[in-house]
Amino acid sequence: MEPSDEALVAQMAQGDRKALSSLYQRHAPKLLGLSMSMLRGRAEAEDLLHDVFLEAWRHATDYVPERGSVRAWLTTRTRSRALDRIKSAARRKSVPTEQPPERSVPAALLDDHRKLQETLLAMPENQREVLLLAYFEDLSASEIAVRLEIPIGTVKSRIRAALATLRDIFGEGGT
Repeated sequence: MEPSDEALVAQMAQGDRKALSSLYQRHAPKLLGLSMSMLRGRAEAEDLLHDVFLEAWRHATDYVPERGSVRAWLTTRTRSRALDRIKSAARRKSVPTEQPPERSVPAALLDDHRKLQETLLAMPENQREVLLLAYFEDLSASEIAVRLEIPIGTVKSRIRAALATLRDIFGEGGT
């Protein structure tokens, strides 16, 4: 029988590298999908995933099962690190350039993209999480409920609230 996630984290806290490998094999595919949906490319998502598992290795003693599942712990770390990178990239992009980009993008589209990013970052984390899972990982409400280990009604309420926030910002049919 395979050890539980909690047992693997406990073994990691004792320095067991095989436990880290097992945890990685078990959770990396889903976490890679999440990070790819949030970041620009596979290479950046893989780099982020490496950082997340390195952080999990270093902080395995900090994991408290009563606060949530290992999957939720890793997902939260992945999402947080991805958002950190998005914010950091946005700050780096603010440097003006001398030449216009080769491919012109309508200003209204750029403005909508900026507003969407700002809205998502300002949105409560639990709403943003279900919205990203629904739209970028194409998960159903029941799949999200299973993944996050919360009732399906809670998932639907959070999605409804997140969509209402987006409608308030962008209007019923967009801008």
